[in-house]
Amino acid sequence: MKIKLIYVGKTCKSFLKDGEKEYTKRLKRYIPFEVIEIADIKNAKKRSEDEIKNLEAEVILKNIKPNDVVVLLDEKGKEFSSVAFSKYLQKQFNAGSQGLVFVIGGPYGFSDTVYQRANDKVALSKLTFSHQMIRMFFIEQVYRAMTILKGEPYHHQ
Repeated sequence: MKIKLIYVGKTCKSFLKDGEKEYTKRLKRYIPFEVIEIADIKNAKKRSEDEIKNLEAEVILKNIKPNDVVVLLDEKGKEFSSVAFSKYLQKQFNAGSQGLVFVIGGPYGFSDTVYQRANDKVALSKLTFSHQMIRMFFIEQVYRAMTILKGEPYHHQ
């Protein structure tokens, strides 16, 4: 199985880019992991929120294969502890799908077409974080989950 993270917009802060790179490098020791960055929509100030979400959806959906399991990172999704999230990933691995795709939308969220394509929704927290921060937090949590599954000492309870 391969895990893919698709997100909208660039990460601008160097400390967040460094964190993403570090945890991506660590994570690749355990599982194939790919990050796809979708550029912000051009002329967004002249477009409606729905138009922006629909344009983002076109690009997001082009990067998803028909047999991929798609999980949206969404504030209305299921919340997990780190251990429970590792069990969630293990369940996905055991299901035998080829790809597990997590998606972080743009500032206005997801279009209805993306919600319809999704298999599940996960929330990282009830707190609100910038989209740029969530990227690094998410990659770290996937890394943490893999160390939990391997019985390695990264996670402490």
